[in-house]
Amino acid sequence: MTKNINDFLIFSNSKNFNYKTVNYSFESNSEADTELFAQTLAQILPLGTVITLDGDLGAGKTVFSRGFARGLNITEPISSPTFTIVQEYKLENYSKRSAWFFHLDLYRIDGYHAALAFGIEEFLNEPSAFTLIEWPVRIKELLKNNFLSIKITHINENSRLIILKFIDS
Repeated sequence: MTKNINDFLIFSNSKNFNYKTVNYSFESNSEADTELFAQTLAQILPLGTVITLDGDLGAGKTVFSRGFARGLNITEPISSPTFTIVQEYKLENYSKRSAWFFHLDLYRIDGYHAALAFGIEEFLNEPSAFTLIEWPVRIKELLKNNFLSIKITHINENSRLIILKFIDS
């Protein structure tokens, strides 16, 4: 049974929610649903989480990223870093330590060797950051385990199926 955003909000606030055991899917019926989902997820995941975001062009990855950033209280405009590859956002007033949100878009890189050349390993292993990666297929050789996989699939013009799964070794 496909769930909706309200089901996710209830589930995410329950004592049964554990992102390391999550295998969850729901149907987003609007950009607002997708943003709210991502915002909620950002508020419950711990620092150090790597999130892979997979989906075709136009699936809603940037909408998801914007919602995730809003969940971390980032108010500046969020766009996909297609040409810059990485956008770094310092999280203000997060805990009592320095924290970051790294948004990577790997669409334009040739593969994991190119990613290694720009230092992707530091983004994948940063305990004081949330790292969100669009087009993770480009570095599949580097993503061994311990990341939250999110896949967004078109259902129709307005609706998307969003699937969460924690990948562990």
